[in-house]
Amino acid sequence: MDARSPHLTPDAAGWRADAPITKSLAEVNSTVAIPAAGRWWRRLLAFVGPGYLVSVGYMDPGNWATDLAGGSKFGYTLLSVILLSNLMAILLQSLAARLGIVTDRDLAQACRATYSPAVNFLLWLACEAAIIACDLAEVIGTAIALKLLFGIPLIGGALLAALDAFLLLLLMNRGFRFLEAFVIALLVVIAVCFVVQIAAAAPPVAEVLHGFVPKTEIFTNSDMLYIAIGIIGATVMPHNLYLHSSIVQTRAYERNDTGRREAIKWATTDSTIALMLALFINAAILVVAAATFHRSGHSDVAEIGQAFELLSPLLGLGIASTLFAVALLASGLNSTVTAMLAGQIVMEGFLDLRLPSWARRLLTRGIAIIPVIIVTAIYGERGTADLLVFSQVVLSMQLPFAVIPLVRFVSDRRKMGQFAIPVSVAAVAWIVAGVIVVLNVKLLADTLFG
Repeated sequence: MDARSPHLTPDAAGWRADAPITKSLAEVNSTVAIPAAGRWWRRLLAFVGPGYLVSVGYMDPGNWATDLAGGSKFGYTLLSVILLSNLMAILLQSLAARLGIVTDRDLAQACRATYSPAVNFLLWLACEAAIIACDLAEVIGTAIALKLLFGIPLIGGALLAALDAFLLLLLMNRGFRFLEAFVIALLVVIAVCFVVQIAAAAPPVAEVLHGFVPKTEIFTNSDMLYIAIGIIGATVMPHNLYLHSSIVQTRAYERNDTGRREAIKWATTDSTIALMLALFINAAILVVAAATFHRSGHSDVAEIGQAFELLSPLLGLGIASTLFAVALLASGLNSTVTAMLAGQIVMEGFLDLRLPSWARRLLTRGIAIIPVIIVTAIYGERGTADLLVFSQVVLSMQLPFAVIPLVRFVSDRRKMGQFAIPVSVAAVAWIVAGVIVVLNVKLLADTLFG
């Protein structure tokens, strides 16, 4: 993927000599203090936050559609896909954090400083497509939650979703730690809601554990593969790699070898713990769907609205449906914050284009809201459900365009020096990238040629 033009001379570190050097998210870069001394847990707590912002993308409303469809139709079988995709996410997010900490560049800036303008433009388009797909899922999820909780029509809910663009402005003005605290609080709400629902569903433990064992039928069954790739797309999200490589730089660690080494350790710990929470949430959605819908013969439940209507009667718990909708609303709000932040990072990193924050966020929200309104008006709720699942497959299709440059950069000793990943880790990372590409090629072939 070396697409450098001959006139774009690289420097000793392999970066283009004409690449601009600007801080990623300059307004919050190095603003979170790190204690110079004290117990280890105080330093860990100082790094806690970015991992949870990243984990939000792994449990956004798009996951709900794919997990509900997978659980209701195939029982616990696709739990192995959730586990596999989560392990992929842990590895890739640790690499993204390493890139940002070592090079002082986010992934978009690293691409801009390596590839030709033409390649960078294409990579930017692919990433923007992924962010639009993610925004689609968030707008639909928020609109559905507002309808379920307050009876607001889907079109009205989609329009109201545009207002949450100002939520990020408010949170960022209060400081990055305030933003992180808000996100973590909503994650706690989501987790509590699903703990209650799992307790009510009482799934058989042996069947759940067996679901984490991979099955060959996942690859041979085209319907199962379609949902499986949607789960991977909803879990390993391309814009999260750009996001993580940027927000780890909000910590004011020492910009030397010792400071970077410690920052990598704590940032990786933070993201790993946070992504284990994401694994629980994703698995919980599928387990609840399998234990409630699949077990009762409702194998066609793929829409969030259907799940809301059936949960309380089937579980015999009156509050179950309300908890489901509350968790969905919290997920939509959280995902909004992180996706719009990723959009800013991508636009500034690839294009060095710095729009006012309010303009950038309203623009991305508008792009996502228009197709939701059109589809809802023409096809109704069923159309938005199909659009939600399709958006996750689109996300999966964009993954190679983020994963391949990331693995290449962190394996490059010119760029990373002593912090380049070992050959064994690079081999695993390239295998992950290869699996993603192969699955996407098969999905395209099945889609185009049946």
